[in-house]
Formats: sequence, C-alpha cells, structure tokens
Amino acid sequence: MADITLNSAVRSNLRTMQSTTELLNRTEERLSTGKKVNSALDNPGNFFTSQALDRRATDLGVLLTNVSNSVKTLEAADNGVKAITDIVESLKATARSAQQSPLAVSSKANLTSVAMDGLQGDNLLSSNAVTAATPTTFDGLEDVDATHSGGALTVNGATVNIPANATAAQVKTAIDSLNITGLDVVDNGGTLEFELSSGADLTIGGSSTLLDSLGLIADGSTATSAGSTNGTPSVKSSVDSALKDTTLTFADKYGSLKTVTFASSPGANNVDTIDELNSWLTKNEVQLQASIDDEGDSDAKLVFRTTNAIANAIPEAASGSAIGATAAFATGGFAAPVLDQDAALKRANYANDFNDFLSEIGKIAKDSTYNGANLLNGDDLDIVFNEDGSSRLEVKGVQFDAEGLGLSDISADDFYDSSSIEKIIDKLETAFATIESQSAKFGSQLAIVQTRETFTKDMVGTLEDGAHGLTAADTNEEAANLATLQTRQQLIVSSLSISTQQEQSVLQLLQ
Repeated sequence: MADITLNSAVRSNLRTMQSTTELLNRTEERLSTGKKVNSALDNPGNFFTSQALDRRATDLGVLLTNVSNSVKTLEAADNGVKAITDIVESLKATARSAQQSPLAVSSKANLTSVAMDGLQGDNLLSSNAVTAATPTTFDGLEDVDATHSGGALTVNGATVNIPANATAAQVKTAIDSLNITGLDVVDNGGTLEFELSSGADLTIGGSSTLLDSLGLIADGSTATSAGSTNGTPSVKSSVDSALKDTTLTFADKYGSLKTVTFASSPGANNVDTIDELNSWLTKNEVQLQASIDDEGDSDAKLVFRTTNAIANAIPEAASGSAIGATAAFATGGFAAPVLDQDAALKRANYANDFNDFLSEIGKIAKDSTYNGANLLNGDDLDIVFNEDGSSRLEVKGVQFDAEGLGLSDISADDFYDSSSIEKIIDKLETAFATIESQSAKFGSQLAIVQTRETFTKDMVGTLEDGAHGLTAADTNEEAANLATLQTRQQLIVSSLSISTQQEQSVLQLLQ
C-alpha cells in the first residue's frame, strides 16, 4: 500500500470501510454468540465477574444433583418407616387377640392349705357357732362364773359384747338388748334360762372360754338341762382356724416381699376375712387371688391361685409362720399350672403369626435403599449445600430391623398369660415411640433438604441470570446495528467508486 499512491478521498473511504468491516464482524459475533462480552478485551470487569458467577452456578448445579438424590433417599427412608409402623400395629393387634383368647391353662398355679376347721363364710379366723337344738326352753348347766374375761356372744346370728365379770343379770340385760323375736332370757338364781317360742331354733356362739364362763356347753359337747323340753339342745363354741395370728409373705409383681397377718386387730396388713385378704393382695400388687374351697366343711382349705396376668407362671414360694409341719400350709411352694391343650395351641398360632410379621420389619428396612444409601440400615447421609462445604446437613442413619427396635421372636408360652403379653405390648409401645421420634426427625430433615433444594435452584437461576446480564447482547439492537452497517458498507463501496472516477477519466484519455 505504501508503494501505491491514493488520493485523500479514497484513503478516507478505505479507512471507513475497514472500520465498518470491524464493526460488522463484532456485530455478527455478538449475534452468533448472543454475548456482547466474549473476551476480557471486550469488557474485563464484566467478563471476569460473569465467569465467577458462572463457575458458582455450575458448582451449585453439581451440588443440586446430590441434594435431589438426598431428598429421594430421605423419602425412601420415610416410606420404610411408614411400612414398619404398619407392621408394628399388626404385631400389637396380634398380641391383643392372643390376650383376649381363652386362657392357655385349665388349672392355674396354686398354694393350698391343709384341711382345717374355722373357715366358714367370709371368715378366715374362726367358724361361726352352730346348734341343732329346737327347744322351747334351755337352761344353762351352771351358774355364771363370778370372774371371767367376757367377750363376743352370738345369739341366733346377733352379736353382743359381754363385759368382763358380768353377772347373770348383766348378761341377761345384754342379750335382751338384741331384741331377738320370741326369745326370753331368765336369770334363775344365777343360771341363765333361754326360752323361745315353740319349735324355734336356738343358736348360741362364742369362744369356748366365754361359753364355759356363762355356764353353757362348749366345744360341741351335749347335755340336757333339767328345764329342757322338745329335744336335746347343744351349744358349740367358735373354732379358731390354724391361720389365726400367723403370717404369709409373698413376692409382688416387682419382686418385693409383702407380708400379711391373719388377725382381727386393726392394722394395714391385718386381715380376718377373704374379702380383706383379696383387697390386700390387690393393693400390694401381689398377683394372686384367694378363695375358700369346700366352704363350711371340716376339711375346708384356703387356696391362693395366680391371676390371669400370670396364669402360666409359677410364683416365688411363700414364707411365714403360717407354713410348717403343724401350720395351715405344709409348704410355701406353688403347684404348677396345667395347660389347656386346645387353648394353648390357639395362642401358639398367634405367636407364630407374631413372628412372621416381625420378620418383615428387617426385610422392609433392608429394602428402603435409594442410590446405594439406606438410612434404615445404619447408613449416614452427608448433604453439602454450598460450594465450599461450610453449609451442610448430616443425617444419621438408624438400625430399624427388629433387633434395632428392641423386638425379638417369641415362644408359644410368651402368649400363655396376660402378664407376658403385656410385657410384649410394652416393648411394642417403646418401638412405636422410637419409630415416631425418628419419623419426626426424618420429616424435619427432609423439609430442610427440600427447602435447600428449592433455594439452590433459585440461586443457580439468579447466578446464571446475573452472568448473562453482564455479557449478553441485545439481539434486537445488534440486528439493527448489522442492518445499518451493511447499508453503510454499501454506501462506502459506492463512495469509493466515485472517489476513483478521476483516475478512470485519465485512463480513458490514455486509451
């Protein structure tokens, strides 16, 4: 070019052409890339800022994939927890069904006394007085003693207290206060005479000592008084049972020892009736129930049987002064229960169903895997939320098989009595509490991860928008620029043509 001489007009148009071509190239590049800043030369500040924003958006995008996988891992664990909850519900229903089925024993474990007198009705300490007399008149055999200790006297079922050293007249007054229909008591010179309407029965009871002191027959002996008519009357004294003033010690449901005393005197642990004894057993949580077998017979026995709660169990042996060679109980050991085979088989079937359900817990826990991670099988999950790892959530895995929940297979006899079943149900309730607690924890962690997932998506969008805003070209503007530059280029070409017309005229002259 330096060797070629151009006039000023051509040089000016040529420079304009070069500038326009550069602008056309830049505009075409912007339109093709969509960016107005394609290198640091275009705008260093915007270029490097945009690159930084793009890098962070890319990093967060990679993390977003992991966050999304973590959401699914938590959802898989939550699905497993829900299924395990249903299984535990089924286990509890099976246990309740077994509990409501017939007892697995036909005879419970029992502790039975020797045959003894003195057990009658509700009374544990002495039998009531009885008589077979139907007299119209019955005289005492002897005068009333001058000194005696007194005590309770029962006449035809009504009881009155006779003061110590009471005279025949005082005894008569005491008996008269009972207002027994048809009874007339006469003090015949210190000897008591009892008169009843014809054919009526007369029953006099009390301790042998008191009856002797009042001149009446005691200990079942029979005598005929001079004034007796219509038969031979007899009077029996009350008979103390072998339980009187003795003790028994039992283990309560927790294994603590509790002692009951068979006595009529007041006391928190004193009893003298079967109702009081059963109330004491209940109050002290001794899982036994007492009853009198062969009530009213001379061979009546006091029997302690296990409650339904421990129907298949053999309680710890009893102890106390009521046990011994000549005592009410020969031994403190309980006789073993006797199984009811049909009922036991039914409960055994429930136990098999229970174990079948239980095995599913481990299978569900094992299958709650997502992308190689299983929060119900002890795997931990570390979720990173930002590019430098300073924001993260660690989700601790749990062992949610049967063993991890504190549950285990049961045997048939675990379902034989209510107490054993209640223990199993207690374990199920504990498992429920564990499951509910962990479910709530997983739920809150899932909510956190989902929130961070949404936030990260929004953040990536913001960063990309920011980077794009720093470098993006306005296509409408660039299209208009391109059209303008193309027109300008055409005009420059035309101008160059005009600028060279002078040289063309000289060429024509030379031709």
